[in-house]
Amino acid sequence: MFPHSQCHYGEIMEFFYNNSSQKKDEWDSTQLILVQVVGSLFCCFILVSNAMVIAAVITNKRFHYPFYYLLANLAASDFLAGIAYVYLMFNTGPVSRLLTVKGYFIRQGLLDTSLSASLANLLVIALERYISVMNWKVHSNLTKRRVTLLIVLVWAISIFMGAVPSLGWHCICNLEDCSQLAPIFSRSYLIFWSVSNLIVFLVMVCIYMRIYMYVKKKTSVLNPHTSGSINRKRTPIKLIKTVMTVLGAFVICWTPGLVVLLLDGLHCEKCQVMLFKRWLLLLAVLNSVMNPCIYSYKDEEMWTTFKNLLRCIGNGTRRQRSSRANARPLSSAQDTGNSQPPSDETKSDEQGILKT
Repeated sequence: MFPHSQCHYGEIMEFFYNNSSQKKDEWDSTQLILVQVVGSLFCCFILVSNAMVIAAVITNKRFHYPFYYLLANLAASDFLAGIAYVYLMFNTGPVSRLLTVKGYFIRQGLLDTSLSASLANLLVIALERYISVMNWKVHSNLTKRRVTLLIVLVWAISIFMGAVPSLGWHCICNLEDCSQLAPIFSRSYLIFWSVSNLIVFLVMVCIYMRIYMYVKKKTSVLNPHTSGSINRKRTPIKLIKTVMTVLGAFVICWTPGLVVLLLDGLHCEKCQVMLFKRWLLLLAVLNSVMNPCIYSYKDEEMWTTFKNLLRCIGNGTRRQRSSRANARPLSSAQDTGNSQPPSDETKSDEQGILKT
């Protein structure tokens, strides 16, 4: 252990960037504003679309099953990713060098927590699909209590994984062990993080390969006379296709980044890991953008629920405007006679009142 006097908790991030030999990002004001504007549009879409996924699962009783509860939790992790990207966008470029150690831990902790939550959710969904398909059922027999416990467990593990560097696995007291991509993270931590995530990827791919082989074998041995029964069982296969598409997008978008992190952790000086930094972040953002699109494209019921939610929001906005217009008091112009002339029925009523 290094004595506290050799630690550098009081330094700003520029000290650690210089220690890791990172050159200053050449961001001019126009480029930075463009990145923030475009990034903000992407993040708004991520936040709104994933909020709609959660709302769809809550409002549509046809989605009140374990698979869709877990899917809503995956959308919640993407929602957190949207928040993390917003925080990152406004704390990047030259601003990142002025961050305190605590601010940098918060920035990276949000990203790591959202990634861990997405990965853990996909793993739990894979296990849920495995249980349901092996029993040849549309949905598994997981109770709401067990699903709730799984969701709580997912977030507990994710928050812990996001907080691990701030809890002590860093290089603030050992500058020689600092990485390039994350200048206060230890290389050993990057190796652990990337290898563990890649192993989980491999486990999920194996689970879905097992599911695919089982479904193929099951459908091939069934008698042709049971085609109606097969058609009734196509729903679990559709759900599997949806999750496999989500998993495929996740693996494609995150595997390059994890490989680069692993190379940085292994201190590969010839790999020039900094060249890929921005592109890898863009891939990560695109993954959170793609997921709601996959849900709505692969699941017709989800798309219908989205349209109903948008219709309800539109109708609610119109009703609110109408009620405000009806509650609006008469203006002074109307009081002074600039309003429309009274109708014949109004005149006759007034004459009757005068006669009485």
